[in-house]
Amino acid sequence: MLLAIAAALVATAVLAFGDGTGSGAAASPAVPAARGTAGQPGTSGQETTAQNTPVIQAIGAENQYANVIAQVGGQYVRAGALMSNPNTDPHTFEASPAVARQVGQARLVVQNGLGYDSFMNSIESATPSANRVVIDVQQLLRLPDSTPNPHLWYDPGTMPAVARAIAADLSRIEPAHAAYFADNADKFVGSLGAWNGALASFAKSHKNVKIACTEPVADYLLQAAGADNVTPWSFQADIMNGVDPSPQDVATERALLADREVSVFVYNEQVTDPLTDSLIALADSRHIPVVGVYETMPEPGYDYQSWMLAETSALRRAVVNHTSAEHL
Repeated sequence: MLLAIAAALVATAVLAFGDGTGSGAAASPAVPAARGTAGQPGTSGQETTAQNTPVIQAIGAENQYANVIAQVGGQYVRAGALMSNPNTDPHTFEASPAVARQVGQARLVVQNGLGYDSFMNSIESATPSANRVVIDVQQLLRLPDSTPNPHLWYDPGTMPAVARAIAADLSRIEPAHAAYFADNADKFVGSLGAWNGALASFAKSHKNVKIACTEPVADYLLQAAGADNVTPWSFQADIMNGVDPSPQDVATERALLADREVSVFVYNEQVTDPLTDSLIALADSRHIPVVGVYETMPEPGYDYQSWMLAETSALRRAVVNHTSAEHL
């Protein structure tokens, strides 16, 4: 499902932000520091490193982006995430005064684009800052608005580009540390080698293995692994957008499982409903391994690299060992 943030919620957050107060607004989620950040409290809310160097405040709309910011920024950046709870539906996120304040104070913001986190644009417009740099991943990758699948972080080519863009923008904010940021970005890109290797190995050994899914959360990963996702796109898109699929598409999806035409069933672990629950039960009854994938990075215990590798490993175990992995 794509994020659908009501305009009234954003307006409430913006109005409340103006005087720093507000009653009746949606409760704000915590905006925790992403794993890998550093910094010591300074005066007037300012943070500094142990060397008394100011720390750059940064925000990732989703915690996977915040994690990459933290890895590239290291000791000179404190990165927070707006959406980070893997036990909740990320599409029910509500913009609030606290969120507006966090975005208003950030020097660097990374957001997905493609309508996935469109509430960010409203908040940024309502909290203008000449000092804030925004990386919209859709724009970074030059993707048209018609791009059907917004789950860009599952594409192996996405985060290397994001990491290098983060390093470049942090270098413009703090030129004295440009070499440090560039080196961290290089290290991050290099650390993706294990995941890329796992994808290549899977593609070599299990190319065109047939897979069914509920929605296109991990479609980019499945494509990179050489898998053949045989679920009709119209079914995936309807589930993603919170629309009831057509009876014909439901019948097609059920037949794929009932007739054991697929080797694995992949579903969005964070968003289920009676239809997807019934499909999971059908897969189980036909002894088809089920793999749950996540929209936001599971915490604690993962960084972006280990998360993607864990999802790929779960897929491989499902094909090779017929083992389900509904939860990481």
